[in-house]
Amino acid sequence: MSDPAIIVDNGERQAIEYSGQPWKRREVIGDAVLYLGDAREIVPTIDPVPVIATDPPYGMSFRSNFRTVRPKAHAIANDDNEDALRWVCDLPVSHSKYVFCRWDNIASVPRPKSLITWVKNNHSMGDLTGEHARQTEVALFYPGPAHFFPGQRPADVIRAPRTDNADHPTQKPVALMGEVLRWTSGAVLDPFMGSGSTGVACVQLGRHFVGIEIDPVYFQTACKRIAEAYRQPRLFEEPAPKPVQTDIFGGAA
Repeated sequence: MSDPAIIVDNGERQAIEYSGQPWKRREVIGDAVLYLGDAREIVPTIDPVPVIATDPPYGMSFRSNFRTVRPKAHAIANDDNEDALRWVCDLPVSHSKYVFCRWDNIASVPRPKSLITWVKNNHSMGDLTGEHARQTEVALFYPGPAHFFPGQRPADVIRAPRTDNADHPTQKPVALMGEVLRWTSGAVLDPFMGSGSTGVACVQLGRHFVGIEIDPVYFQTACKRIAEAYRQPRLFEEPAPKPVQTDIFGGAA
């Protein structure tokens, strides 16, 4: 294995390229560690993370008009099947997993504990004559053995405006991911981070983040967005820690 090459180190952001590792590049930006490579090869080599919040490829073979300009760079990798979705649904976590998908993927994955519905401010096109206009997306919720809600028990509906998908064809709003992360505790892994919305939400919440992206164009976009988020004031506040009942000697009851 050859020595890693440091290609950026400006005190704010450190980028290192590797050979002989499952990732091609590793960037550290504040409390965020970002990997360029295939999540299914990288995740087994890194320390476990208690929370997963992600929007994996799930067999849509998504196409959008702006991809005709740069079709190779903007195609979503591995989006012609449900393998990535099934893989991430099977990953163990100690706290919780929130995995976005289509409603018709549910038959292909382990039964979730809850189904979270994201209600958008407007609908997408879809089949104009054969189906209802799509104004929602869903996320699968899987609690881990150490799960708890940091604040009040949340409802299973989130209302958040859509993005204009300027950075990614299935880009999730930072506000949406921030609301999901409020229900979790600990460091967050997004093994399909795309343009980095989950990472930006983690920065705004003061949370540690591990992101993985296989596409170098989206990886670079995520790095820039997360670095920029660190330059901005925090917009969100974490809920208060869950109270722990103690006995008269100060130990946990």
